[in-house]
Amino acid sequence: MLLVQAVGIGQEDDETAGVAAPVRARYYLCMTPRRTGFWICLFVLLLASGCSEKPPAVKKEAEPAKPPESVTGQYAFYQMYGMARAWAPDAEALQLRSLHLSEVPQVPGKAGAWEATFVSPSKLRARTYTYSVVEAPGNLHKGVFAGLEESWGGPRPQARPFPPSAVKIDTDKAYEIALKHGAAYAKKNPNMPISFTLQWTNRHPVPAWRVIWGESASTSAFSVFVDCGAGTYLETMR
Repeated sequence: MLLVQAVGIGQEDDETAGVAAPVRARYYLCMTPRRTGFWICLFVLLLASGCSEKPPAVKKEAEPAKPPESVTGQYAFYQMYGMARAWAPDAEALQLRSLHLSEVPQVPGKAGAWEATFVSPSKLRARTYTYSVVEAPGNLHKGVFAGLEESWGGPRPQARPFPPSAVKIDTDKAYEIALKHGAAYAKKNPNMPISFTLQWTNRHPVPAWRVIWGESASTSAFSVFVDCGAGTYLETMR
């Protein structure tokens, strides 16, 4: 930056008037090209630094935890079967039943927990497994949990083992089939819980789902049997 002196400005007017006027000097601010470039660069840097500042991040509120959802019998069955095979490669199913949990909303055709018993013909041993969507009283743990081994005396007329591959119809479908044959009873008892068992007994030639209106088969006044392989209606028990 330079200061430039301008001399004689206004002198001519004073001499014309016959007065010896002093020489007045005026100073002007002048910028050299090098200084001009410096200030321009400084301005651009300040502008860029101001624009590059990011706005403060907005904190997202944590989403509320989803309530636990019940699952179908076939889904829980195969979760437990995977662990049963690790225990005994020849494991077969003996029984499956639903368990009601107050912590899990009830959905027709599903349950918050399931219990299955598998047997090993080669070991003549049995083992019970549970599958639950939550930790709950009664020694129920989230996921699959294995119980202790027990002795098994082999097949009986009321409890025959069957291969897991026989379970092709899930409990939600079995409930739909049973409801067609129990619509009148269900209408009279709309708030009654629905339970399920899966067994192969001498009552039917195939393993069957038993769709139970009530907490258990022993206390129920109405239930429907459905073939777990073909999905056909078998029998109504009152």
